[in-house]
Amino acid sequence: MATNGYEGGLKMIEELTTNAEQIQDQELGEILSRNAGTEYLRGFLHGQTEKQLFKKHVPIVTYEDLKPYIDRIANGETSDILVAEPVTGFYLSSGTSGGQPKLIPVTAEYLKKGPLVGTFSESPTMRHFGDINQAGKRMELMFARPEIETPSGLKAATFSTRMYSESKFRTNLPKLYTSPIETIFCPDPNQGLYCQLLFGLIQRDEVVKVGSLFASTVLRGIKFLENHWQELCYDIKTGRLSDWITDSGCRNAASLIMKPNPEQADLIESICNYKSWEGIIRKLWTKARYIGCICTGAMRQYTTELEFYCRGLPLVSAFYACSETFCGLNLEPLCKPYDISYTLLPNMAYFEFLPVKNERDESFEMKSNDEDTELVDLVNVKVGQCYELVVSTCAGLYRYKVGDVLMVSGFYNNAPQFQFLERKNVIPSVDHEKTSETDLFKAVTEAKALLDPLGFILAEYTSYVDTSSAPGHYVLFWEIKGKEGKHCKELDPKIMVECCSRMEESLHYTYKIYRKRSIIAALEIRVVKQGSFEALMDYFVSKGTSLSQYKKPNCIKSEEALKLLDSRVMGKYFSPKSPL
Repeated sequence: MATNGYEGGLKMIEELTTNAEQIQDQELGEILSRNAGTEYLRGFLHGQTEKQLFKKHVPIVTYEDLKPYIDRIANGETSDILVAEPVTGFYLSSGTSGGQPKLIPVTAEYLKKGPLVGTFSESPTMRHFGDINQAGKRMELMFARPEIETPSGLKAATFSTRMYSESKFRTNLPKLYTSPIETIFCPDPNQGLYCQLLFGLIQRDEVVKVGSLFASTVLRGIKFLENHWQELCYDIKTGRLSDWITDSGCRNAASLIMKPNPEQADLIESICNYKSWEGIIRKLWTKARYIGCICTGAMRQYTTELEFYCRGLPLVSAFYACSETFCGLNLEPLCKPYDISYTLLPNMAYFEFLPVKNERDESFEMKSNDEDTELVDLVNVKVGQCYELVVSTCAGLYRYKVGDVLMVSGFYNNAPQFQFLERKNVIPSVDHEKTSETDLFKAVTEAKALLDPLGFILAEYTSYVDTSSAPGHYVLFWEIKGKEGKHCKELDPKIMVECCSRMEESLHYTYKIYRKRSIIAALEIRVVKQGSFEALMDYFVSKGTSLSQYKKPNCIKSEEALKLLDSRVMGKYFSPKSPL
């Protein structure tokens, strides 16, 4: 994108956010005029296209409500069950936060929004960092998964896989990225990751951006580098690819770029040989201007460790999107991860918002039934209020609950800005208490503060509700990492017991009451061995999740995943008393 390209993008953002209400009405009008005659909408609207009829008669739904219609299309029935335009394929959701991947319909009209997404998402970033496309290359970790063919012959793929398959991406790849296409489509993610790191190190003097889609994948890359840097240096020194890389595509790509470079290998080796890896990203890729990855929502737990590795380089979370639609932009790329707000773009879908009770606002009363609760339009949301996102798209989703809970932080022109709070219903619960993703994150944040002065970092965590005995209790799996060469065996068990207490003290009022009444037993932290959460990621990837789109579950539901973590437990610690 040339300079005038991103300036043009900024101008479009100004126009869209200024005219948000008109554009939203236009978006809904186009969706209804095209699709009012479909089997699904005809049952509610009888061919009418008025906005008020839509809001009155079309129900609020989840994926499970639309799944029978989507399955019929996937099995060969005509698309006009849901959408007048032919469905050309499906996006696969990540599937790790809430179970099995979803099939999200894709149409030609939907795909037309794709080029706009690229323009919008890069424009605010380039305003601050310059045109990185002209300055050098991106060392981004990218992983495609094989497409799935549905019975109808339509293909289903993750959003990232579809993007990597596009001819424009493949044409621009050698100029803009350090990773050859063969490494992105390598069927073995570990071989692909090794080669992407190798080529990123070989071209380190050209790298102006380091990143991946999610913060978890960037961290996976750094931890993989910690385990393989000597082998990578040997390959760079000799100009030969390690024998365990057997993928023919990776080997062919390596033959075109690798040649012996002892001087570069020695330099990388001297950097990686430091006792502390603080700032390692900045040391290895000295021209990098920022780290680009999503670090909000489920990814926020990774920011502390990522900031340790990139010391001083900004963490830029440029956009907010889901499998269903692109939603919004971070117009202030330099702000800290915990301050990020996304400005929703009114031309991407028709957005509505289902009010959700904010625990800090006792005056707000949430009705028990979604159908009895009036959805709020994009421009009518209130600052400080929490909402569940509901979208209607040109590809056949109507009043569809995405499952994301957002809080309105302000407005940019006439478009609201939101902070991403959590995924709805991804929560531990023993009885009738509701502990949200945000509740859990706050409690963990309070507890892990005890580790920092002692030279330890909480690298990863997840939760599980153990009801194998009565009363049930919360279990937190923690993977702890030592700084400056410290080993976890040096961690005083008393500190871990104190972490359990601090977590319970930080949880919500209902939890504390239930603990006092022995409806919930003492909270437990199980410390797992180094690499346990990498093994968890490998498990989900082996089940079909794309490494590019992997989101660690914050509450473990899979028995196999639970067994994997339990097999790696080094120590178990319990809260000694009920919180006050």
